[in-house]
Amino acid sequence: MKYLERYEEFREFRALRGTRSGIGTGAEPPDQDQQTTPEEALEFAYSRLRDSLASDIIQQVKAASPSLFERLVVELLLKMGYGGSRQDAGRAIGRSGDEGIDGIINEDRLGLDIIYIQAKRWEASVGRPEVQKFAGALQGQRAKKGIMITTSCFSAEARDYVGKIENKIALIDGQKLAELMIDNNLGVSPMATYEVKRIDADYFTE
Repeated sequence: MKYLERYEEFREFRALRGTRSGIGTGAEPPDQDQQTTPEEALEFAYSRLRDSLASDIIQQVKAASPSLFERLVVELLLKMGYGGSRQDAGRAIGRSGDEGIDGIINEDRLGLDIIYIQAKRWEASVGRPEVQKFAGALQGQRAKKGIMITTSCFSAEARDYVGKIENKIALIDGQKLAELMIDNNLGVSPMATYEVKRIDADYFTE
């Protein structure tokens, strides 16, 4: 609790929910259902730590060299089940002249379908015109699916556009990229593990 009190969001959350010590929005101790449970505190702390880690990852990706960024995207797609082998994925994706990567990769190990990829380290928000160009490139490659990755973000117009076209385009912004790296253990390593247990009611039933 002492650690969590550093965060303004948790202090606000605790003020709304009340505390076990009776400190809340009113003078009287809160009801039981208004108290912050240990599970809620743990979940809040985990969410804060994950958000902080994601922010650090985004900064590291933006500061990475073009070759490291290329390798990062290839390895992430492989961990997510695309491309088959790293050798196949490495051949499918080549460097471009603007510190990004563009290419195609197998959707599955059998190569039944391909996915066109565009990944660049943009700083500004990626708008609809850029996504339209990518959709046009898909048509030129006779591809129906694409993944567009940026270290920044996509505008609302860009996201709205991909929902209306025939091609399936997945938009991965910097936040989503960091989350995928965390979920697939890429560029991160476990620091601590906490196992939460509860009573096994069946064991105590005679």
